[in-house]
Amino acid sequence: MTLHPTRPAGHALVEALVAQGVHTAFGVPGESFLAVLDGFHEHRDRIRFIACRQEGGAAFMAEAQGKLSGRPGICFVTRGPGATNASIGIHTAFQDSTPMVVFVGQVASDQRDREAFQELDYRQFFSPGTLGMAKWVAEIQDPDRVPEYVARAFHTALQGRPGPVVLALPEDMLTRTTAAPVLPLVKPATAWPAPGALRDLRRMLLEATRPLVIAGGSGWDAEGCAALQRFAENWQLPVACGFRFQDTFDNRHPQYAGDVGIGINPRLAARVREADLIVALGIRLGEMTTGGYTLLTPPRPAQALVHVHAGPEELGRVYAADLLLQAAPSAAAKALEALTAPPDLPWRAWTDAAAADYAANHEAPAVAPLDLAVVMKTVQRLAPADTVYTNGAGNYSGWLHRYVRYHGLQHHGRTQLAPTSGAMGYGLPAAVAAALLHPERTVVNVAGDGDFLMTGQELATATGYGAKKLVSIVVDNGSYGTIRMHQEREYPGRVSGSDLFNPDFAALARAFGWHAATVAATSEFEPAFAEALAAGRPALLHLKLDTDVITSRTTLSAIRSAAQQRGR
Repeated sequence: MTLHPTRPAGHALVEALVAQGVHTAFGVPGESFLAVLDGFHEHRDRIRFIACRQEGGAAFMAEAQGKLSGRPGICFVTRGPGATNASIGIHTAFQDSTPMVVFVGQVASDQRDREAFQELDYRQFFSPGTLGMAKWVAEIQDPDRVPEYVARAFHTALQGRPGPVVLALPEDMLTRTTAAPVLPLVKPATAWPAPGALRDLRRMLLEATRPLVIAGGSGWDAEGCAALQRFAENWQLPVACGFRFQDTFDNRHPQYAGDVGIGINPRLAARVREADLIVALGIRLGEMTTGGYTLLTPPRPAQALVHVHAGPEELGRVYAADLLLQAAPSAAAKALEALTAPPDLPWRAWTDAAAADYAANHEAPAVAPLDLAVVMKTVQRLAPADTVYTNGAGNYSGWLHRYVRYHGLQHHGRTQLAPTSGAMGYGLPAAVAAALLHPERTVVNVAGDGDFLMTGQELATATGYGAKKLVSIVVDNGSYGTIRMHQEREYPGRVSGSDLFNPDFAALARAFGWHAATVAATSEFEPAFAEALAAGRPALLHLKLDTDVITSRTTLSAIRSAAQQRGR
């Protein structure tokens, strides 16, 4: 085996990332990994380091990178406070099943276990496991094993159910030299469904009268999404998408039934309950996709259930399904499209009705003075077809999920970046990452006022690294809206802790070098958005919304009135 020239382990680490096809890493610099930063300088013609303003933002950017590319997003943070700040993005990657590798600085080896400055035991803190924050946590002690650990991290992050890996880097290890060679590009092993299981699935389809496919999760590629569409067409199946995985299936397709998540169309919720067969393809069937475990009741749902998932630990964890298939979702879809359908299917009217329900859900009564339904429809009408949409957590996201029709992944790649973990502050860093990774594509971030200010400092990252085709729409209702909604439902009229005191978001954006405008009425939005798209630099639109307009379906006044009538 030919050895590489001797170089610091920090440089070898950067070379190992380049060998894995990494061209961008996100992070916040720290003295604990100066040798790695020097490695980025040494190889600056092949890989870049994006310095973010807070580790939570950096981890969100790396998580978005993993969603967009299907390969692990890369994040570097310093020890102690850097790692704890980054934990929100690691938790998001775990719950969203996103491949990611986080490198964390560690105190020098001769200082371990003394509670040295900013010391943490990362194996305990990130606690790998099915309810932890990472798939694998390790510490590299030997510089000669750096390429081995990096390759294993990529294998672990990609295989089975994708997820995050954390590698700790002792400061002194990174400065020691090594001649270890880098290892080749990691290509994950892919599990395919067994032929016998496919025969069983076909039999269950033939016995059904009201089937429904719910697709989503990570691990999809363009070919897999196209195969899913052909499978649905062959069998004339209605297809819904799991929570915040709406770009798994083309929302414009005549068999699309809508998204199964927060703010679900009530007609779709009823359809899930009425189905006699659910084919859950690639999704975890978590709390959000199952309506708090009520659309499908555990442990044995009323509907016949086929659950296809890449992770064996997920199958049977909550639901005792009638058929379990461990398979990567794209591989499963490619196998399913080969199943021969009979010439006559008894559920064509069922499928047509599901699509009609979705179309009807796209309409809504007008709201004045600012109508977010019109805003979202205007965004989609004016923005290019390959636009990437991002959001964090909050009631404002309901308008984005309901009124934007996402294209299937096979057309433009990922077009929806949103946290199924429900992490606030995700949307802006994800948008910055998308704009830097794909400068040719338009990126639209929709954020609430509380959500935005959790990571708003990443406006500086977008400016500093030259993001241009990025528009952030900040919906300002002066409230932590989701919390206020629950307060009015449980304690009507007793507001506590959910009011917000906001800056002038447009002025704030201008201070960071962004184009900005304030919008208070529906008629003002279209010209403001058109100008933002043409600005040639990042743009922010500050939308002033009445606090009473709390969701895309109801108001605080209506919620409060209903709660008072119930006697709360």
